[in-house]
Amino acid sequence: MPTSTIRESDVDVLIIGAGPAGLMAANALARNSVKVRIIDQRPVKVAAGQADGIQPRTSEVLQSYGLAGRLLEQGNQMHMAAFYNPSSTGGIELTDRVPDVTAPTARYPFEVTLHQGAIEAIFLESMREFGLDVTRPAIPVSIQLSEDELELKDPDAYPVRVVLRHLGHENNADETEVVHAKFVIGADGAHSWVRKTLGIAMEGEQTEYIWGVVDLTPETDFPDIRNKSAIHSNNGSCMIIPREGDKVRLYIQLDESGFVSRNGRIDKGKIGPYQLLEIARKSFHPYSIQTPEKIDWWTIYNIGQRVASRFSVQERVFIVGDACHTHSPKAGQGMNASINDSHNLAWKLTHVLRGWADLTLLKTYEFERRKYAQDLIDFDKQFARLFSGKPRTEQFQDGVSHEDFLKIFQTFGGFTSGIGIHYAESLLTNVTHQHLATNLIIGQRVPPQIFLRAADARPVEIQDLLPSDARFKLLVFTGDSSSRSPLQLEKVRKTTEELHRVLMELTAGRIFELFDILSIRATTKTKVRYNDLPVLLRSHWSKALIDDIDVSGTKGGDGYKKYGVGTEAVVVVRPDGYVGMITALDNPTRIGVYFKSFLRANE
Repeated sequence: MPTSTIRESDVDVLIIGAGPAGLMAANALARNSVKVRIIDQRPVKVAAGQADGIQPRTSEVLQSYGLAGRLLEQGNQMHMAAFYNPSSTGGIELTDRVPDVTAPTARYPFEVTLHQGAIEAIFLESMREFGLDVTRPAIPVSIQLSEDELELKDPDAYPVRVVLRHLGHENNADETEVVHAKFVIGADGAHSWVRKTLGIAMEGEQTEYIWGVVDLTPETDFPDIRNKSAIHSNNGSCMIIPREGDKVRLYIQLDESGFVSRNGRIDKGKIGPYQLLEIARKSFHPYSIQTPEKIDWWTIYNIGQRVASRFSVQERVFIVGDACHTHSPKAGQGMNASINDSHNLAWKLTHVLRGWADLTLLKTYEFERRKYAQDLIDFDKQFARLFSGKPRTEQFQDGVSHEDFLKIFQTFGGFTSGIGIHYAESLLTNVTHQHLATNLIIGQRVPPQIFLRAADARPVEIQDLLPSDARFKLLVFTGDSSSRSPLQLEKVRKTTEELHRVLMELTAGRIFELFDILSIRATTKTKVRYNDLPVLLRSHWSKALIDDIDVSGTKGGDGYKKYGVGTEAVVVVRPDGYVGMITALDNPTRIGVYFKSFLRANE
């Protein structure tokens, strides 16, 4: 007979669920030396199918963790989008081709498609470098949050008690573990056990739109099989997403009446992948698609658009990803929203756990990401309605026109790419002095720009100097503070003394544990001397930059102009790469006021 044992452990952060959201959180926290555990009930990671699209901003985020290289190496890039509509002679015809990404400042102006299992493998490999792996298979049995106010407000306390059952150990015995955690992250999907157990409601609705998904390697004469393609036909709609290698994903609109059981749930027993492919063929006419020997993955689903009523309980238990928002997959937002939820939360947990920030900082997670999720649902409702609607024809004038569909596709390009995500004003986003750098939008991410290192004139991408290492970055635009401008250089020296005093007070002398400082001068590579700035602005020779074009004449230049910086400014960049506040170079005391609103007093 199987037996069971009980053991106890404690951890800073317990993550329940090892999909992209959970793995992103685990990787980010492990990199920041947080004591973290991640569990999953699946015995192995996803092998195929599931989510597969990475948007431009998510590629930037992955790059900030040093993970974009493998994604770009393995994944497929989508640069163009094709649109097909009913032909006057029957079947479909090409209506338009446009860039797939409408986001002028995107560093990676394309989507990357790669199956979820491969994306999870990127995170898993990175985590192992920090000695972390997923504990599986393990099932959470109960979760209990302390009701003691003093314990809840003590960042060093372990107020969350989670009971886990580890399955199938030696002699087929299950093992029970009691985990005492400071914080818990529920990353356990749309049917989240964490969310349901804590009584968090999902607000929204289920649509009548039913779609099938098939992953295959196609043999076809369709000319845009390697472009993202939106097909509106009289036989229903279809979307083509090219994938890694020769693979393709088909999204196929289904007649909703035939696949819903009496309890309102999708009945997968009524259809299979080859029937889905047969339905797709009708939408493809006059083009053909052959029946492959193997289908890599398939499913059918009903589009639901819901947002959790709250994203945390007492700022001790959080939910991320599909656990707190669900929507249609065709706009390619699901995995991206999930990864960026965790990106937003991880650095805030790190600051609290290191004793740098007050627990109130954690309230900004729900404030920022729930507003984003609501905006996502609003967009998704429009997108799903237009994509699932019947196309406009001479016989059906009330249908969806190509112009309507293209308009929403391009209008929301900044949103769907993730480039235009804008966090509202809060204690982390102070918009008072936006005019000092008009194109570094407070609440948005820092756009890419190449500057030169002052010491060796090597071009560097500013985003690569803003890694996700839990530190705030200060971009100090000093104007023309070179030896040929002695008055400006002296002004910078005096201002730097005041900035140093402010940062010393904030950090009790440990400035570079919390901050990384980059200076950017409006001078040339032939005149600059990298070491004529105060040491604070060049803690390492690579931290002193200039706004000039490189020796090849092809990279860099006009950074001040592109960022909308007049002559001088100090830009505070949050650890997640978003602009937090801006102040004048000669008024660094405002920086102290900004940080004192959420940092803990240092002694």
